[in-house]
Amino acid sequence: MGDFDGKVVYITGVARGQGRKHAIRFAREGAKIIGMDLCDVPSEYVKYPTANKDDLATTIERVEAEGGEIFTEIGDVRDLAFQQDLVTRGVERFGGRLDVVIANAGICNWGKVWEIDEQQWNDTIDINLTGYWKTLKASVPHMLEAGNGGSIVLVSSVAGLKAMPVQSPYSASKHGVVGLAQTAAKELGEHNIRVNTIHPYGVLTPMGADDPDAHAVFNDQPQFLPHFTPILGMGMATTDDISDSVVFLASDASRTITASTFTVDMGAIKV
Repeated sequence: MGDFDGKVVYITGVARGQGRKHAIRFAREGAKIIGMDLCDVPSEYVKYPTANKDDLATTIERVEAEGGEIFTEIGDVRDLAFQQDLVTRGVERFGGRLDVVIANAGICNWGKVWEIDEQQWNDTIDINLTGYWKTLKASVPHMLEAGNGGSIVLVSSVAGLKAMPVQSPYSASKHGVVGLAQTAAKELGEHNIRVNTIHPYGVLTPMGADDPDAHAVFNDQPQFLPHFTPILGMGMATTDDISDSVVFLASDASRTITASTFTVDMGAIKV
């Protein structure tokens, strides 16, 4: 018996990294998974390796190896009609309910405020912030119709609580996610749907650890490094570290927690 037996979880950015680990962990606890991922390069300004169809196939295999059921499709969080159709069909497939939503898909890129390109700004905001709103618009009506309450977790960042240099579109989008989540929390509280943001520091994923632009920025402009130095000198978090907190916020163990900014950041926002 798992903590999420019979429940249905929708996860964006599920092909690898944090999204994959969340899917595996929820499946292990008995949940059925609806998932999506672009499986392509989302922006020309993303320089780290991006997810592909093979990554998504691996996620499906890993979830099924846990005894879980998963319904996934390739698509873009910027496409509202796609998300609405996917979630509707997933909910129908899994018995007419939706209990947990994890908005996880996002991108990161680098540059000073006055040097970044307009399209770079637009791509980041469209995916990291407007894409999250589209995820909520596609999923919340199903949670309300099911009437089971539930939990929504929006993945923000240290950069959503503490403005970071050379990351203006990323930091702005992640700050915006906090406002979106807290507004939704106030609107959904009467329906017993909780909404929280989670704020990791660096995570050992291709976005977190394999971005050549990030390495170039810090090599060329080391004066910015102190802004990125956490209190705990343990290196980057693992995807399991983040999933521990996501699963907690989705569980009944956190039933009194909503509109929170849940930090998993090694103390980075206090530096």
